[in-house]
Amino acid sequence: MKLLKLVPDDTNIAFLKWRVPFFAISVLLIAASWALVFTKGLNYGVDFAGGLEVRATFTQTAEAPVGDLRDQVATLGYGDPVVQRFGEDNQVSIRVRLPDEVSADKEAAQEAANDIVETLQAEYDDFRLDGNDNVSGKVSGEFRQTALYALLAAMGAIALYIWVRFEWQFGVGALFALFHDVSLTLGMFALFQLEFSLQIIAAILAIIGYSLNDTIVIYDRIRENLKKYRKMEVPALLDLSVNETLARTVMTSLTLLVALLPLLLFGPASLFGMVAAITLGLFVGTYSSVYSAAPILVWLGVTSDSFVPRESAADEQEKKARGLV
Repeated sequence: MKLLKLVPDDTNIAFLKWRVPFFAISVLLIAASWALVFTKGLNYGVDFAGGLEVRATFTQTAEAPVGDLRDQVATLGYGDPVVQRFGEDNQVSIRVRLPDEVSADKEAAQEAANDIVETLQAEYDDFRLDGNDNVSGKVSGEFRQTALYALLAAMGAIALYIWVRFEWQFGVGALFALFHDVSLTLGMFALFQLEFSLQIIAAILAIIGYSLNDTIVIYDRIRENLKKYRKMEVPALLDLSVNETLARTVMTSLTLLVALLPLLLFGPASLFGMVAAITLGLFVGTYSSVYSAAPILVWLGVTSDSFVPRESAADEQEKKARGLV
C-alpha cells in the first residue's frame, strides 16, 4: 500500500518568479490593515476597554435567551452589551462598558452590576448569578500596554535569535514576516469589529510561534543548500529550498486546519474570535514564510558565500608557508 503524498517528490514550483508582485501585495495588505486599525479602531473587550462582566446560568432552560437578554440590558442605559453563550448553552456572559468614572468607583460599578442582575432576576425566574467582574479603565489601559510589550518583546527576541543562529538578513526577513502576520490579524479584527480581548493576544502569540516555526524550517534548508550548491543562483536556490520543505508545510497546515475548522464552525461563541485569529494566522503565516521571509533575502544580499567560514590571518599565513597561495 502506497503512502498518501499530498506534495509529489518532484514538485518544482517557481515561487520566486512572482516575488515582486506578491511582496507588493504584502506591503499593501499591511498598509490597509493599519489604516483600518487607526480609522475604525479595535473593538476592545472588557479586558482592554474597562467595564463589567456578569456570568449567569438559566437553570431551567436548555438555551439562554441571548437576544432577549441583549435587549433587556440595552434598556438600562449602559450602551450596547455583548451577550454570548459561555460554556453550556444555558450559560451566558454579559459584558457592558462603563464610563471611566463609574468603572473606577467600586461602589458605582457594583451598583451597575446589581442593577443588571436584579433586572434579569425579576424577568427570568431561573436566572442564577455565577459571578461578576469589574475592570477599571486604568487597569484595562495597563493590560493594553502590557499586551503590546509582550508582542514587541516576542518579535524582538525572535529576530535576535535568528540573527545569531543564521545571519542578520535572516533576522530581518523573519521580523518582517511576523510583522506581516500580526498586522493582517489586527486588520481583520478592525474590519469585522470582532471583540479584541486577552484571548486574542494569546492567539497572536500562537500565530507568531507557528509562523516562526515554518520560517525557521525554510531558513534552515536555505542555509544547507547555500553550502551545498555554491554556483546556483540565489532565487533558484530559494525555490529549491521552499519546494523541498513544501510537503512538511502543507501537512502541518492541513493538520492544524482539521483541528480548527470544527471549532470555528461549531464551537462556542466565546472562542470564535480566538479560533478565527489562529485560522487566519495559519494561512498568512504560511504565505509570509514563502513570499516575504524568503524573497527578502535576495534584496538583502544573501549570497552563496554567506555561510562559508572566513579564513583567519593564521590560516592565510599557513597557506603561504605551504605554498598553496
